[in-house]
Amino acid sequence: MARVLVSPLNWGLGHATRDIPVIRTLRDHGHEVTIAACGNALSVLRQEFPDAPYIDYPDYSVAFSFGRFFVPRFCASLPFMLKAVAREHATLESILSKDRYDLVISDNRLGVYSSQVPSIFISHQLHYHLPLLYWPAELLAIPANMFLHERYNRIIVPDNPPGEVSLAGKLSLPQTDVARDRVFFSGILSGTHQIACAKDLDYLVIISGPEPQRTILEKIILSKIGELDGSGVVLLGSPQGQKAAVRRGEWTCIPYVPTEVKTELMNRARCVICRSGYTTLMELAELGKNRALLIPTPGQTEQEYLSWYYREKRWYYSENQKHLDLADDVAKTADFPGFPAMSRTADNTKRLYNELLAGYLE
Repeated sequence: MARVLVSPLNWGLGHATRDIPVIRTLRDHGHEVTIAACGNALSVLRQEFPDAPYIDYPDYSVAFSFGRFFVPRFCASLPFMLKAVAREHATLESILSKDRYDLVISDNRLGVYSSQVPSIFISHQLHYHLPLLYWPAELLAIPANMFLHERYNRIIVPDNPPGEVSLAGKLSLPQTDVARDRVFFSGILSGTHQIACAKDLDYLVIISGPEPQRTILEKIILSKIGELDGSGVVLLGSPQGQKAAVRRGEWTCIPYVPTEVKTELMNRARCVICRSGYTTLMELAELGKNRALLIPTPGQTEQEYLSWYYREKRWYYSENQKHLDLADDVAKTADFPGFPAMSRTADNTKRLYNELLAGYLE
């Protein structure tokens, strides 16, 4: 039995939830998986895998509340973040000195790699998108990415290969020989799956992402759901908060639900209202949802790009959080048919294990 350390970044729930099918696959093949995470990411994975060993492993925080000033302030914070990454790497070395692992899998945690243990990096973002004003920083990110990718044996990109059905667009394009040599396009990886059920829920609202923008969107949505006719559920994306559900007429607000309950709700929903976070978008692809309203997190340039990209591809309608007119925006979603057909998670994880992971574990 091989031992694997899986460590997702705790920026929103997306990194943790897309790792769920990878962890399941590893465990199904008899390997022991230790979860090394913190905050909501650790809470989610402990609920999904209560018998798995875990390590409370702090990462680094970044504020997404700066709107159009996010990029310069983020750049100003880089020296502090680099120190945090160095501490993160030192912590990993301490962990590896105490316990034996055969493989380390980092989901976007920059300091989780080792020269002694094979290390794999999961990211759909091989190329960064920044506003035109900051294009020099976007160019400088290319050699920075090359420096990062050299520290990993392979890079798992949870996307289809570049082309017409690429979900991440230019974000998942390898920009250097180092990335091209290491990349493995796994296809979508989602903790959700299709189930046979009635489509008896008019709306499902999924509120997610880092604070304080998660709370800001929660307040906006709760003030506007009365504009919509029909029944709905609001998932607040707060696994560490109050657990009780609250009724608001035809609507139910729930702080957090396990993956299987969220899967059922997404399958039942006729229309999904959510952030344009990449993991949520993979869930829409996995379930074949044809109606969704995307609301990018302000200042999070990746989500803003994906919202624009999907609107241009005529897959899903999107609207800026500040200009949200819920009833009108939901009506516009009917003109967008959703993603084209593509392979689903079950087939993708099977191929990922057989063609990549097994080589390090068997």
